[in-house]
Amino acid sequence: MIDEWAGDRPKWEQIADVIRQRIADGTYPPRSRVPSVQQLVADTGVAVDTAQKVLANLREEGAIYTVRGLGSFVAEPPPAEA
Repeated sequence: MIDEWAGDRPKWEQIADVIRQRIADGTYPPRSRVPSVQQLVADTGVAVDTAQKVLANLREEGAIYTVRGLGSFVAEPPPAEA
């Protein structure tokens, strides 16, 4: 997921950027599942708290939503304004 960490930014921000980019480029289309906390920990080697912060931040932005017991999913993009 991340080959090398940038020393000047928190790891959670860097991971969130990767997920945002994958949402933007269609790797994670709307309603598709994004990596779980456990997957982020396994893929990046960060602590559970860090992985939870990534998903919480993306949820606060409205980029993803979480369904208890099922996981986190990409939110539908807002409708284009005419």
